[in-house]
This record gives sequence, C-alpha cells and structure tokens, in this order.
Amino acid sequence: MASSLLFLSCLFFSFLTPFARAHNITEMLAPFPEYSQYSSYLTQTKLDDEVNSRQTITCLVLNNAAMSAVAAKQPLAVVKNILSLLVLLDYYDTQKLHAISKGTTLSTTLYQTTGRADGNLGFVNITDLKGGKVGFASGAPGSKLDATYTKSVKQIPYNISVLEISAPIMAPGITTAPSSDVNVTAQLEKAGCKTFAALIVSSGVLKIYQNEMSKGLTIFAPSDEAFKAAGVPDLSKLSSAEVVQLLEYHAVPQYTPVGTLKTATRPIATLASSGAGKFELKTTTAGDSVTLHSGLSSSRVSGTVVDSTPLAIFTVDSILLPTELFGMAPGSAPAPAPASEPAASPSPTPVAPLSPTPATAPSPSEPLSPPAPPMSSPTGAPASGPSGAADQSTSPSAGGDAITPTLFRTLITSFVVFGSWVITLYSL
Repeated sequence: MASSLLFLSCLFFSFLTPFARAHNITEMLAPFPEYSQYSSYLTQTKLDDEVNSRQTITCLVLNNAAMSAVAAKQPLAVVKNILSLLVLLDYYDTQKLHAISKGTTLSTTLYQTTGRADGNLGFVNITDLKGGKVGFASGAPGSKLDATYTKSVKQIPYNISVLEISAPIMAPGITTAPSSDVNVTAQLEKAGCKTFAALIVSSGVLKIYQNEMSKGLTIFAPSDEAFKAAGVPDLSKLSSAEVVQLLEYHAVPQYTPVGTLKTATRPIATLASSGAGKFELKTTTAGDSVTLHSGLSSSRVSGTVVDSTPLAIFTVDSILLPTELFGMAPGSAPAPAPASEPAASPSPTPVAPLSPTPATAPSPSEPLSPPAPPMSSPTGAPASGPSGAADQSTSPSAGGDAITPTLFRTLITSFVVFGSWVITLYSL
C-alpha cells in the first residue's frame, strides 16, 4: 500500500507542477518569429522576469517593424520604459476588449509600478471605437488613440493574454533617457544609507562598483538603522580585506531588478564570490516582497533607489552576513531555499553570537496594481468614464509504519477531485 501511495503522490504532483509556473512569455512568443525583436528586448531589459512573476497580465506586443522603429537609437533604459507601458496588470482578451463598461477604461501598467510615472502617465486608456476597432493611448489627458488592436496572439485564460497592437503607446517624457552618470553615494545618502555610503568610500569599494556599473550591477544597501540593530557584529574588528569582501557581498555583478529576484531559483553570485557556493545569496518571495538569505542572516528588499538598466540599487532592512566571514562551520545548513527547492535541515552547530533580524513580509515598497485615477477622455474617444488538512496518522507494526486506510482514501479522493478540476480547466 505504501508503494501505491508513493506512486499516486508522484502522479498527483506531476499534474500540479505545470501550474506552479504559470507562464513564460518568451516561450509563448517563440513560435512567432514576427515578434522576435520584442521578445529579445524583454529579455535584455529583464522585463520577461517581471511578466513571468505576475499571475494576471496582458502583454501588448509589437511586430518586428514596429519594434525596430521604437528601439532605434534609444538606450536600453528608455526601451524598458516603453515596453513597461505595454504590459497591463489585468487580463484582456478579444471578448473583454469589446465589452468594456461604458466603452472606455484606464488600465494600470508595469510603468506605473516604477515610481517614475507622474499622474496618469503609468496608465493606458483602452477605448472601444466600435466597428470592431479598439484604440489604445496614454492615460495622460488629451492623448490620441494612435495605437489600435490588431489581433489576438495567445492566451492562458485569466492568467496571461498576448495581443498585437499596431503601434507603441507613447506617454509624455517616456523617451527621456536617465542620466548615465549616477552619483551612487548621493543616491544612497538620500535613501537613508549614509553609513553604507561612507563604508564603500573609505574602503575603496565605490571604485569597484563604478567599474562594474557599465556592465551591469545591483547593489543591496543596508539602511542606517540596520547598522544599529541588536546583534550586529563589530565591523571594526574585521580586517580591511574582510570589509571589502563584506561590501562586495552586498552587490551582484549584473542588472537584477525585482522581477528577476522574484523568479530566481538558484543561488545568486555576488562580487565577493570566488567559486561555487562561496559568498552567494538565495531569495524567497512572498507576494511582491523579496527576502535575501545569506545562510546566517536574512534581509528584506525594502525599497528601490535606482532601477535603470544596467544599474539597480535597493535598500535592505538588515546587513547581509556571509557565513564565510561570520561563523557557521563548513557543512552547516544554508539559508532557507526558494520554494522550488527542498529546504535544508537546520544545523545544531553553534555560530557567533549574532541576532540576525528575521525577515518579515510587510507590504511591498512598490504597489502591485495602483487604482486608476479619474480619467479625461482622450482625443478622438467617445465621451465616457473609466471603468482541511488530510489525515496523516500512522500506526506502527512489526514491518514498519503502515499507512492507515483513512489516509489512503483521503489521498485517492483528493486525486480524483484534482483530476476533475484539471479536466474542467482544460475544457474552458
């Protein structure tokens, strides 16, 4: 019976696995060569990770000719802004586009979640123009409906929809390129990370950061309060080389926005990494909140200071303490693994007397889907407004633990119900 139970369990989870990762936008677009440039830019800007981390989303895609016109002579940071405005944080298919309440609505986009969109600039106006046409425009007052719905490409119902539109949606100021000369220390001090900023200057690590910025860099800067927290080790007892390693541990040698952190399933190498398993970070996600794990401490990504390809700077609420510098004997348990990996067993080996602040999961620093503001009718649009746990007991026997009939019946019932649910879902 135990063998039967194991077989059914494996079969059950083989059905469940496809639903664990809801979608992959680049895989969905792979059979359509006419969108190859759009897909490529999603990957280059790391927007594909953000799209894949969302559960309800609509991608408005451009064919290669339209995408070439958008990306011509534009820096990657501007291309990312434009593409962010084409990702709606709601599900729209052909039927829903033609059934919009009152004929027009505002939809929140990924651009709105960046914090760089003032007023209505992060919203897209969708208007049913009748006669089978649907227009798209920026949510900014007076914007013209220059983009129109062309066709449906692919959908996973109520999860992700891919629709082609005729032209990009342009919001005022969206093509303004951010300054490539970012003053890292000034940005950190402004964000409440003065202690960290002073350390990277005095240690010379600032120059290391600056050398990496053009190739891609992500910095995790502890707040000033993090350095005052109980249990933080005395950093003055570290050698100069160890201080450099600690500060390098707070940076990743590639552009890694929040969406990429949320979808990471493997350990992330840092500037301090010198080999597999050395000075690495792991991530866990709760909703839109991301927590970094060093194996000895955990720290929540609490805010965004800079997110402009190829540089990202985030604030974190506690210092990341690598095991290579602060204790934990070789072979001890690493930090909690991401949900897709089996959790490691905790080690009884004592470590240095630290009190890492456990990560909490307060509301994320950036809104998941802000409410749409009052909308003005775009030029050429109709005058209207926007819209029980299973029984797992066992009884010992001479031959080992026997599975009770209750548990077996419960598993069979769950499997049948799940199978019916899968069939129903696929029939929709």
